[in-house]
Amino acid sequence: MTTHAFAAVGDELRRVLDATADDLARMSDAHAREPFSPGKWSRKEVVGHLIDSASNNHQRFVRGSQDRGGQYPGYDQDFCVTLQRPNDVPWSVLVGLWMHYNRYLAHVIATLASESAAYPIRVGTNPERTLLWIATDYVEHLKHHVNQLVGPRFASTYPNTPPM
Repeated sequence: MTTHAFAAVGDELRRVLDATADDLARMSDAHAREPFSPGKWSRKEVVGHLIDSASNNHQRFVRGSQDRGGQYPGYDQDFCVTLQRPNDVPWSVLVGLWMHYNRYLAHVIATLASESAAYPIRVGTNPERTLLWIATDYVEHLKHHVNQLVGPRFASTYPNTPPM
């Protein structure tokens, strides 16, 4: 049953990527660099943040499965965006990296062993969750931000990220 749950999470991630790839590819570099509003991130910065999210969660998926759970650090998303300056990177590079990394993560998630679904994961000072919850939350967080990038398209239950 939980193997199917991981497969469903991977399938949902692939569905979101497939449904947005063309829209993101057509977006101009200049448009992607514009902030959503004064003092807010640009689309490039949102994708940079999503690349960080992919990288951090990749480690949680693999190490959480290998170690049968664990404690993992959170990260300061604003610091990461400021440090990495995604506005200075061509849009096509950001979108390509994000898209390919997530296609790989969809595969990784879908192939996680069923017994790893209940492994306890703690990120930063957040409450302990299961590995299946972390994987599902990753996709919900991604959908939240994709809705910002291309307009509301995906139902998302992710409540914790403020609008850009």
